[in-house]
Parts: sequence; structure tokens; C-alpha cells
Amino acid sequence: MKRKAVFFTLLALPVLVFASGGGQQQASGGGYLRFAWWGNTTRDERTVKVSQLFMEKNPGVTVETEPTAWDGYWAKLNTQAAAGSLPDVMQQDYMYIAQYNSRNQLVDMNAYVQSGLIDLSKWADSAVAAGRMDGKLVALSLGTNAWGIGVDPAVLKQAEITIDDTTWTWKDFEQYALTIYQKTGVQTMPPNEFHQLFEHTVRQYGKPYFAKDGKSLGWTDSPAIIKDFIDVFLRLKAAGALFNTEEGFLLNLAMEEEPISRGKTWNSYYWSNQHIGHLNAAKRPLDYLICPSVNGNKAPFGTYLKPSQFISMLASSKNKELAAKFVNFILNDLEANRILLAERGVPVPTSVREDLGPRVDPNMKYLFDYITRVTPFTSPIDPPDPAASGEVRDVIRPILLQALTGQLSSDAAVAQMIQAANTVLAR
Repeated sequence: MKRKAVFFTLLALPVLVFASGGGQQQASGGGYLRFAWWGNTTRDERTVKVSQLFMEKNPGVTVETEPTAWDGYWAKLNTQAAAGSLPDVMQQDYMYIAQYNSRNQLVDMNAYVQSGLIDLSKWADSAVAAGRMDGKLVALSLGTNAWGIGVDPAVLKQAEITIDDTTWTWKDFEQYALTIYQKTGVQTMPPNEFHQLFEHTVRQYGKPYFAKDGKSLGWTDSPAIIKDFIDVFLRLKAAGALFNTEEGFLLNLAMEEEPISRGKTWNSYYWSNQHIGHLNAAKRPLDYLICPSVNGNKAPFGTYLKPSQFISMLASSKNKELAAKFVNFILNDLEANRILLAERGVPVPTSVREDLGPRVDPNMKYLFDYITRVTPFTSPIDPPDPAASGEVRDVIRPILLQALTGQLSSDAAVAQMIQAANTVLAR
């Protein structure tokens, strides 16, 4: 998942080296490792402090910290790989994990989990699965979020609606939307974030959004899955309950400009790590709910825990046991996480979330609780999207827009989506 570029003075900052209990030469005999990450000034300051804490708790160890902005991070690592000087531990992204794994540059951490150096006893299985490739555990999540729906509780109260988001279906969603419109005049957001909503829907039928080889969509044998989903919104449109589709589908709106922020809709669709931004933009309370399902949130689940970023060990490391110990420290140590303070996303281990709960602000605590609540309704994440996934979204968007504005039937729209997407993917 690509981050926006962050520009700051660390682009020109020299590598920071901290030693405890002796100089670098003394520690390099088995107590020296390098840790690289991308981030921002807050992340950098906190991560350096955690590295210092690790050294204090492990006398004789030196941790060399290598912060870089997103734009320069991957180019820097490519240069290091060519020179045979990759770090011992790196922050990893879902977009690049397959590439690094295919080059055998990542360590299979299963052995260190089995030995107890890395403790995953407080981790949800679905969160661990996100870092598995070809049977190997090559990455672990540094923070997590999940897909859901932001809603305006004041509108729900006015419409006398209480939602149990652990069981609600798209049929319930449709009925709530109609009731809300009839009682308050507030409309429903069209499915502008269709990629995640489509993906969420097909996964509930046990199907991937993209085929395993990335050369086609993974649900082309069951077009009715998406047709039925689109029909929910067509019926809402016919009843006058759907917000203006052309405006709802505008791209790159500031959060302050989004319909829910302006009180035009009772709902919106976004990742949980965007919820605080929506709260700030709306300047009023918003709740965040588990996404509706086709089956009342029974398995197979459409929702999954998505890593904000990973941490990986590099195969070229000469001190893998120390690297594994450092990885475990970053992920599970309570004192370390009190310094990091969930800047990389909601921590995965329940022990860390429980410890940080009283230490973070109420809005962040709300997200901690959401991840805890949604986790039982998640299944393992699918493999990374193929490289052409962005182009697939671009060709599907106008077709869906035509369906929602009455220019195409839902049957015809789905057929055109499949044909257009598969043409892109097959290239």
C-alpha cells in the first residue's frame, strides 16, 4: 500500500549509530545489526529511542538506524542489494514483499517463532497469515487496519435505528438506508470505493478478487455476485435515497469535502486508519462499523486485517538470532511500544493493544477496540494485487458509473467490467 511521499531533512541525515557497553568494533563480533525504515520525523525519533532502549537492555549490542523518506527508500535498498550490503532488518511494504521473496532476500522466520525468539502467542492467525508467502513467514505486521463503514450516529438516532454490525447484511443495509431517507431525508453514499467493496463481497463466496496468476479477475464465473451488489444501490437510487452518483464518485476529494463530512450522507466507506481523519474533517462524532455481508458475517469472511507495513529480516544478515530478537522487541515489548505509541498503525498483539489503551487518546483507543472487535470476523488476506490493478480500477470505474446513472443495466455493466478488466490483466 503506497504511502504519500514525506519530505524532510532526514534525506540528508547521516546514518545514526548508537552503542552500549563498547564501541562498534567490539559489538560487531555478534552484537551489531542495522535497521532500515521509511517514515516521518515522529516515527524516526520514536524508532531511534526504541533502538537505544534495545541496546540498554542488551549490553554490548549496537543498532545502526537508517531512516529514509518513502521516495528514496526503495532506491536506496536496491543500491545496497547490488553492493551486497542490505540491512539486517527492514521495514517492508505489501507491494514489494513478493519481489524480495522471489529473490530469496527475506528470512523465513518460522524457525525463530518455533524457538520462541519471536513470540506470536498474542497474534490473530489472520494477521500472521498476511506475511506468509510460499509457506514461509517472511514478514510480520507493524500495524494493522481493516475495511469498514463510517456512519453518523446522530442520523441513526433520529431515524430510530440501532445496527448490530456483527450480523447485518446488505439487505439490512438497504432497509436501513430507506428508513433513514424516509425519516431524515439524508441519503446513502454510492459505492465509490468499489474495489474494496467488490473484493469484500466476492471473498464472502470464497473467491479472490484477482485470479491466483493475476491474469484475470477471480470471480468471472459468478457475475451475479457483483450484479446483486450493484442492484442494492440501483434500488436505493430508484427510491431517491442514493446520493448524487456523479458527485459521490469524484476522486481526490479532501476529507472536508466528502459528503458525510458535509452531512449529505449518513455513511461512507474507508479503511479504519482513516477514521480519525474523517472525525476531524466532519467536526462531529462518527462511528465505525464492520462492513455488511451477504451472510450475516459468517465464514467465509470478506474482511481481512491489512498491514500498514511489515518488518522483515534479511537473508544476508550475519546475525539472524539478534535480528529475530530485535524484531520481537519492536513488535511485542510493552516498554518499546509505549515509545512507538502506535504511530505505524494499530498494534497486532492483543497484549500491546491492552497496555496502550489507557495511554493513547480516546479516538485511537476507539480504533484499538475496533480491531479487537472485527478480528473474529476476518479471514487471511489475499496475495498482493497484480501490477495492473490500478488500471483495472480505472477501466471499471466509468462502467460502474454508467450503471448507477441508468445508462447500463447491471447485467451489461458487470459483463463489460469483466471483459475490460481481463483485457488489461491478460496483457
